[in-house]
Amino acid sequence: MYVPRDPRFQFWGELAELMMIAAQAGAERAQQALRKRRKGYRTRRPGLHTPLWNVCAALLRQNLRPYGSKVRLARYLGIPRQRLNDYLKARSRLPDAEVLLRMLHWLSEKTAKNSRDLTL
Repeated sequence: MYVPRDPRFQFWGELAELMMIAAQAGAERAQQALRKRRKGYRTRRPGLHTPLWNVCAALLRQNLRPYGSKVRLARYLGIPRQRLNDYLKARSRLPDAEVLLRMLHWLSEKTAKNSRDLTL
C-alpha cells in the first residue's frame, strides 16, 4: 500500500490502515457467525429409539431377580451398583460398548447355565 510521505497525510494513511484491519477482523467474525454449524453429537438415551437395548435390558432384569445378583453383575462389570440401576431400572443412561459386551456375555453364560441345569 502506498503511504504518502508528507506529514500532513501520514495521519490519514495510518487511519486508513487501522480501518482496513478492523474491516478484515469484522469480516472474519461475520464469516464465522454465518458459517453453518454442526448440530453436534448427542448422546443416545434409552427409549423408543433404542429397541435392541430395550430387549437386552428386559432380559437382564428378568435374570437379575434373585437376591444379590445385581451386586454380582456390577462387580463382574467393574461398575458401581448404582450405575447398573441407571442402565436397567432408571433408564437414564446407556452403557458403553465394553460394558454392554460384558453384559451380553454374562447373560449368555447365565442362560447357558440355566439350560444345562434343566437338562440334568
